[in-house]
Amino acid sequence: MCLVGWVVKIDSLGRRLPESGATMTENQTIQLMQQDLTGITDRQVAAVLDLMQDGNTVPFIARYRKERTGSLDEVQIQAVEAAYQRVTALQDRKAAVIKSITELGQLTPALEKQLTAAQTLQVVEDLYLPYKQKRQTKATVARAQGLAPFAHWVLRFPTTALEAEAKRYVNKEVPDVAAVLAGAHEILAEQFSELAAVRNWVRSYTGRTGQLRVTVRPKGEALDELGVYQQFYAFEAPLKRLSATRILAINRGEKAKILSVKVAVDQAVILNYCHFRLIGQHPTSPAAAFIEAAYADAYKRFIGPAIEREWRAALTEQAAAQSIQVFGQNLYHLLMQAPIKGKVVMGFDPAYRTGCKLAIVDENGKFLEKAVIYPHKPAPEAKRRAAAGELKALLLAYHVEMIAIGNGTASRESEQFVATVLKELPQDIFYVIVNEAGASVYSASPIARDEFPDLHVEQRSAISIARRLQDPLAELVKIDPESVGVGQYQHDLPAKALADEVDAVVERAVNRVGVNLNTASVPLLERISGLTKTTAANIVAYRDENGRYTSRAQLKKVPRLGPKAFEQSVGFLRIVGGKQPLDNTDIHPESYPAALTLLAAADLKASDLGTVTGTAKLQAVALAPLISATTGLETLKDIAASLAHPGRDLRDGMPTPLLRQDVLTMADLVPGMKLQGTVRNVVDFGAFVDIGVKHDGLVHASHMGPKFVRDPKTVVAVGDIVDVWIESVDLKRERIALTMVAPRVK
Repeated sequence: MCLVGWVVKIDSLGRRLPESGATMTENQTIQLMQQDLTGITDRQVAAVLDLMQDGNTVPFIARYRKERTGSLDEVQIQAVEAAYQRVTALQDRKAAVIKSITELGQLTPALEKQLTAAQTLQVVEDLYLPYKQKRQTKATVARAQGLAPFAHWVLRFPTTALEAEAKRYVNKEVPDVAAVLAGAHEILAEQFSELAAVRNWVRSYTGRTGQLRVTVRPKGEALDELGVYQQFYAFEAPLKRLSATRILAINRGEKAKILSVKVAVDQAVILNYCHFRLIGQHPTSPAAAFIEAAYADAYKRFIGPAIEREWRAALTEQAAAQSIQVFGQNLYHLLMQAPIKGKVVMGFDPAYRTGCKLAIVDENGKFLEKAVIYPHKPAPEAKRRAAAGELKALLLAYHVEMIAIGNGTASRESEQFVATVLKELPQDIFYVIVNEAGASVYSASPIARDEFPDLHVEQRSAISIARRLQDPLAELVKIDPESVGVGQYQHDLPAKALADEVDAVVERAVNRVGVNLNTASVPLLERISGLTKTTAANIVAYRDENGRYTSRAQLKKVPRLGPKAFEQSVGFLRIVGGKQPLDNTDIHPESYPAALTLLAAADLKASDLGTVTGTAKLQAVALAPLISATTGLETLKDIAASLAHPGRDLRDGMPTPLLRQDVLTMADLVPGMKLQGTVRNVVDFGAFVDIGVKHDGLVHASHMGPKFVRDPKTVVAVGDIVDVWIESVDLKRERIALTMVAPRVK
C-alpha cells in the first residue's frame, strides 16, 4: 500500500493546509506514531514512510532496503503503516471537530489547545460531545423554554431557596415551579454527562475495577440445547482479565439471546467522585441536593450506559484484534508447510451417499485421472465390495506414492478403508490427512472453472486436496483464506480488518518463498510484490504465447508491467535453468554487479553455486571491504546466503506432514498412551492436534509444558508435528484431552 503525503503538511508560515488535518510537524507525527510501536526508532519510522511514499511495497522494503530501515521485517513495517494511518485519522478528526466548533462560534483558545493536544480519538470525541448536534431531548426543550439561565444560576450555589428563584421562570410553557425545577434538572443532567473530565475518570475507573457479569436469560437454557454456553450461565470476571475467546463467546451467546451481559461497577465511588468535583466546597448550599440528584441521574441515564457500551466495544475490538492476529499467524504457518515434492499423489475427497471422489496428479501437479468409488454405506453392497479393487487398480496403474485424504465428512471411515487397502499392496504407499477447508469454495470458483472446465465441482475438489499436499502455498492462494478454518470465531470478526490481515499474511508468505516464473498460476503471481491481477495475467499470457521465460529481463516486455512494477516484483520471481544462474536466486538484478564481485572475491563460477566447496569459499570472504555506496553489509549478507543456496525454498526447513499407513479409533485410546500428531489449529487456550482418530484432541495451555503457557503460539504452530500423551477420553462427548508433558514414571 502506498502512502500519500505521509507528513501532515503545513505551509511556509506553519498554517494548517485543508487536506492535511491539524498542524503537525514531521517529528510530532512520528512521536505520536510511537505510541503504537515498540523497538522501532524514529529514524526507522521516517525511512519506512519515505519508502512507502515512493511507491515501494512492504515485501520489497523488508527484503531489499534493509540498510534504509535497519533490517525491519514485514510485520514491523506493517506496524509502522498502521500507526501512520491511526495518526492521520486522528489528525483528520481533530481538524473536522475544530472546524465544526469554529462554525458554531464556540471555539475558545483553551478548547483548541485541548483538542490539538489530544492523543486519542476518544479524548477528541469527549471534548466535542457538548457541541455535537443532537436530536431533541428534554434538555433541549428546557433550553428552548428559557430555563438555561436558571440552571446556570443553580450552579453558582446560591444561599437562597431554589423555589423562590424558580417562580421567575414560570410561564405558559412552564406552568409551575415543579416544571421549572424539572427542566433545570434535565439541563444539568445533560451538561454533567458531557463533561470530558468526568467521563474520562468514570471510563478509567470502570476499566480498573469493573466486572463483567453474565447470566443465563430466562429461556436461554432451552435455546442452548448442547450446553455450549453453560460455563457462562453464572459468570463474573474483571474487565481487565477477560481473554479474547471468552469475550467473543459471550458476545455470541448474547447475540443468540441465551446470555445476559452487564458491566458492574461500584456506583458509590463514582457518585462520591462526582460530589467532590461538582459540589466540592458547597455542601450546605440549598442547590447541593438538587445538583446531587442531577449528577446521579446523569450517571444512571447517560454516563453509565455510555461507558458500558464503550467498554464492551473496546473489549470486543481488542478481542477481535487478538483473534485476527491468531488467525494470521496460523494461516502463515499453514501456508508455509513443507511441500511434498516429486511425488505422484492421489487426492481422496470422502463422502457417504455421493461416493468418494478421487483425482491423481503427477509430480508437477498435472491432472492425470479421476474416479468415483463407493466404499461406505448407504451405497449398495456390490459397489462397496468393488471399491477396494478400484482403488488398488488406480494406485498401481499410475504408480501413486502418496494419498491425500480430505478431513471432512466420512474422513475417518475413508482413512480406515485406505489403510486396509494399503496393507494388501506390495509397495509402501502412505497417506496424509489434509485440511480440506475451503476446497469446495475453490472448486466452485472461476479459477477452478478456468483450470478444469470439463470437470464437475467435486472432482476439482479432489484435485485441490492432492495439490495441497504437493504445494500448500500454491494451492491455498487460490481460495479465500478466511475459509481455511485456522482461527477462533473468525466469522464474528470485522470483515475488513480480517481481510487486510489475510492479504498481508498471504503476501508475506508468497514473497518470502518466491515463485517459479515458468509454472506459477495467476492467483499466485498476483500476490507477488508490485503485481496486480492484470499484470499477473499478462505474465502468464506472455508465457503461453512465447514459451518459457529464460531471463528475468523478459518481464520488461510484458504489457502493462512498467519499470516500478518490474523493480518491485523481479526479485521474487525465479527462473530455473535460465540463461543467468542468478535469476534462480532471490538476489535482485540491481545487485547482480555486487553478486558477481562477491563471486570473484570467492574465486567461484556460476557452476560452483550450491556446492559444498562453493559455500565454504563464500563463507571465507570478508564482506566489509565489498561495501559500496549502493550495496550495504546487510545486502551483502543476503547475497552471500542466496549464492550459497540457489533456488532455496524456505519451506524445506518446516515440519513435513505426518505420514501414516494405519489408523486408530477413539476406543483404542487409553490415558498415558504416547502418539505423534499434527497441530491443526492454535487458539488462545491451547492447540488442537490431529492424532489420527475421528476428532482432534485438545492440548490445553496448562498441559503444554511443566509450567502454564500464557501464549500457546510461543510453543506450537499450525503444521507442527508434536509428541503427545492421552490425558483423558470422553467417548460420549467425543472429546480427547492431550498433554505435551510426558507422564512421570512410577
